[in-house]
Amino acid sequence: MSRRTIGLVLFVLGLLAVVGELLTIDFPTARWFFEASRDIPLLKWKTGENAFLWFGWVSSAVLMTGGLGFMVNSFRSGPPNPVTVRRINRFKEIKRGYYSLIILLGLAGLAALDQVVVGKEALAVRYQGKWVFPAFTPKPFKGADFGIAGELAQAPVDYRKLKLRLKKEKSISHGRVIMPLIPFGSTDDTLAPRSRPLVQREGIYYESGNRSPYFGLAANYHNVTDGRFHLRYAVRNGLLSGPADGWDSAGERVYSAEFFNGEKSNEKYSGEATIEGFLATESSELRAVKYHPAPPIPNAGNWLGTTSQGYDVLAYLYGGLQVNFKAALIFIPVVYAIGITLGMLMGYLGGWFDMVMQRFIEIFSNMPFLFVVIIFSSMVPEQFKGLPVILTILMLFGWMGMTYLMRTAAYRDKERDYISAARVLGAGTTRIIFRHLLPNTVAIIVTLVPFTISSLIFSLTALDYLGFGLPPEYATWGRLLNDGLSNLSSPWLVSSTFFVLVGLLVLITFIGEAVREAFDPKKYSYYR
Repeated sequence: MSRRTIGLVLFVLGLLAVVGELLTIDFPTARWFFEASRDIPLLKWKTGENAFLWFGWVSSAVLMTGGLGFMVNSFRSGPPNPVTVRRINRFKEIKRGYYSLIILLGLAGLAALDQVVVGKEALAVRYQGKWVFPAFTPKPFKGADFGIAGELAQAPVDYRKLKLRLKKEKSISHGRVIMPLIPFGSTDDTLAPRSRPLVQREGIYYESGNRSPYFGLAANYHNVTDGRFHLRYAVRNGLLSGPADGWDSAGERVYSAEFFNGEKSNEKYSGEATIEGFLATESSELRAVKYHPAPPIPNAGNWLGTTSQGYDVLAYLYGGLQVNFKAALIFIPVVYAIGITLGMLMGYLGGWFDMVMQRFIEIFSNMPFLFVVIIFSSMVPEQFKGLPVILTILMLFGWMGMTYLMRTAAYRDKERDYISAARVLGAGTTRIIFRHLLPNTVAIIVTLVPFTISSLIFSLTALDYLGFGLPPEYATWGRLLNDGLSNLSSPWLVSSTFFVLVGLLVLITFIGEAVREAFDPKKYSYYR
């Protein structure tokens, strides 16, 4: 990817963020800067409608300025450096790393689509001849906007239910709802208990596609989507056996009974209608009830099952992927800017500055990382917790690793002839470091980046697993892994988390190894 392309992407992203804020449009990914500024008190000045979202505006300005800088420099600079071209070609020859980079960029592009791929808000709704786009509108629509009356008229719309309703009324309303590819939110979208249809063979109930008699809870539903029970039974060895309960259409429990080996022993009814009328109420076929965490049920759209909180696992994994990419995009520039600057100054200036910084790094690196995280987590008020706080803690420790590498590179090169020539020509310390020394350390920096990202993802996952990471409104792989280990009878939780986490880390490791080999200066060096 050329500098011009990178600059264009950064500029367009910053521009979309500004346009979306001014025109109240939620563009995918670009909306995050202003959303984070609204949600986290530290990232805005004042509160309420007059709040100034400084983080959103500063981030947009930095993206647009940086993008313009990249594009201008791409036009002003001469032909590409032949050494860099040779290194890139060498990287492409290492197929394992090259294909891993393509897959990783594809995942980044998928994560950037945001609410277009995963979300409970409809992408588009056609109602009474008009189109609206809820997923791209900050202000939520109410039920009354789509003809919903009663208690739900002023409540936020459940677009999954609206889609079913408009589908039934298609000949009357001509309505249509277009949902994302995965129509569930990553968090804050608790689903009703899932269910699967049961089939009866020779008087024995089986789950669809299962040869063993069913054992668990089963129910007839007033409404399968809402999870509203009509009759609920206990099933043992494929037969109704145990207590049974019943609810009327208003949700009142009006019926109870006892079964033994498929035979009813006694029953009680306290409803208004007759017991025969209640039992004859139209309801769904008998279905196996799957309380959360529920196994994968493709017919319900839960391809990887649900978590113990009732979230769709696939949507949750997608949210965790987004969190990892966002964290890397913030963490890497800040940490490398600090580490490179201090490391180069230590190597170039030497003397008392080098000694003081080395002692400071030694003291800081010996501080127990986990204890610092625990202390910060307990000190920070709940409303201030979020990704910026965790990244700040990680940044406090993350910059020290590269300082010694950059110090060594600067210490080695500062006595070279080209540095002496720059001094004679009157170049200052800043110019020598960033215009002469830094370009000669690109191989070190580029080689470190993939492994730093891998370390960041592992750290975030570990902190969330231990309970000292991000708050529950963030979808994180560490919390999902913890959920899976707390529910070992639900292996889809651990297996899906393990697969995506290890898969992502393997991709990044392959890229890092390929970059290290491609940028190795000894590749074409000959010693005699």
